[in-house]
Amino acid sequence: MAFDSFADFLAMGRHGVYVWSAYGGCALVLLLLIWQTLSMRNKARDTVRKRFLRDQAR
Repeated sequence: MAFDSFADFLAMGRHGVYVWSAYGGCALVLLLLIWQTLSMRNKARDTVRKRFLRDQAR
């Protein structure tokens, strides 16, 4: 499908709102998953570091 202008591309034949909201929602979910994964990794790393330091002090 070819578009005559960038505005036509964004409108996507009157389906633009659905298409772009679907892309936006998907991007939001992916960003939240990345954020959650990094947060959990940092928390696990801190837990392991604290246990290691506690065991070294004994």
